[in-house]
Amino acid sequence: MSSIAIVYHSGFGHTQAMAEAVAAGVQSVAGASVTMVPVAEAEARGAELDAADAIIFGSPTYMGGVSADFAKFKDWTSRRWASGAWKNKLAAGFTVSASWSGDKQNTLYQLLTLAAQHGMVWVGLGLPGGNNSSKGSADDLNRVGASIGAMAQANADQGNEGIAQSDFRTMQALGQRVAEAARRWRAEPLAQAQAA
Repeated sequence: MSSIAIVYHSGFGHTQAMAEAVAAGVQSVAGASVTMVPVAEAEARGAELDAADAIIFGSPTYMGGVSADFAKFKDWTSRRWASGAWKNKLAAGFTVSASWSGDKQNTLYQLLTLAAQHGMVWVGLGLPGGNNSSKGSADDLNRVGASIGAMAQANADQGNEGIAQSDFRTMQALGQRVAEAARRWRAEPLAQAQAA
């Protein structure tokens, strides 16, 4: 059994909806369990994060970077960094903003850098860019065209109805990919221990 934690901040509900889609992707993989941890609860639930095989980070993109609430969590993780608690865990990330670009790539780089500082192993999205040719459509997976993580676009004047169904499916694909990677990552050390 592999365990995946999703740590996220959601200011207006969009990132939570994306986190739930990522969780659905994790749950589609046999033997994977998922824990949703809002950043406000992360310190109290630190043991759950320490026990996870993988941590998926999620933040909205505000003004070209992670939200202030996520940044506070990021700074709190220095306690985990000092002890090496998350070293060699898998990591991935996702973000959402109202604008098509919104500098979401910067947010994903912040999440990737956080993981690298902890000695985690990053799992990218693994999907080709969608909706990038005359034959493409807004229904394509990865319609925003990300690679290092998953991105979604949410219309600012709508609730979760302003998020394309393809973005929900893209988030599910990220969750599934991380869960499958965690299963392989967990099996290799187990096989080595059994062979010894």
